[in-house]
Amino acid sequence: MSRILVLMLTISTFALASNAEHAGTDIVQRTVNFLLFAGLIWYLVAEPIKSYFASRSQGISDELQKVQDKLSETISLKKEALSKISDAEKFAEELAVSSKKENKIINDNMMAQCDIELENLAKQHATLIDFEQRKMVRNVVEEILDEVLSKSSDSFDKEAMANVILKKVA
Repeated sequence: MSRILVLMLTISTFALASNAEHAGTDIVQRTVNFLLFAGLIWYLVAEPIKSYFASRSQGISDELQKVQDKLSETISLKKEALSKISDAEKFAEELAVSSKKENKIINDNMMAQCDIELENLAKQHATLIDFEQRKMVRNVVEEILDEVLSKSSDSFDKEAMANVILKKVA
C-alpha cells in the first residue's frame, strides 16, 4: 500500500511540475512539489531515523543502568570492606588484650617457677652445707682417732681421749 502511495506521489510530482509557460506565479505548484518531496523524504527516512534514535536511547539507557549497577555493587563492596575493617580492628583490640593477659599469666608462671627453683636451690644449699659439716666432723673425728690410736699407750684412758677430742673440736 505504501509503495502505491509513493508511486502516486512521484507521478503527481511530474504531472504538476511547472514548465515555466505561465506568466503568473507558480507558488501553488511549488508548494505541492515541496510537500510531496518532504512527504517522500519523511516516508523514506522517518522510520530509520526513529529506529536509530530509539536504539540510541535504549543503548544510553542500558549503559546508564550498567553504570548504576556497578555503582551500587561498588557501594555494597565498600560497605562490606568497611565492615571487615571494623571487624579486623575489633579483632586486633581483642588480640592485644588477650596477649597482655597471656603475657601476665606466662610471667606469673615463670616467676612462680623461679621462686620454686630458688627454694629448691636454698634447700639444696642447706643440705649441702649440712652434708659438708657432717663430712668435716667425720674427718676431724677420724683425724683425732688416728692421732689417738697412733699415740696409743697403755696409760691413755677415757678422760684423756675426751680431752683430746674436745681440743680438736674447739
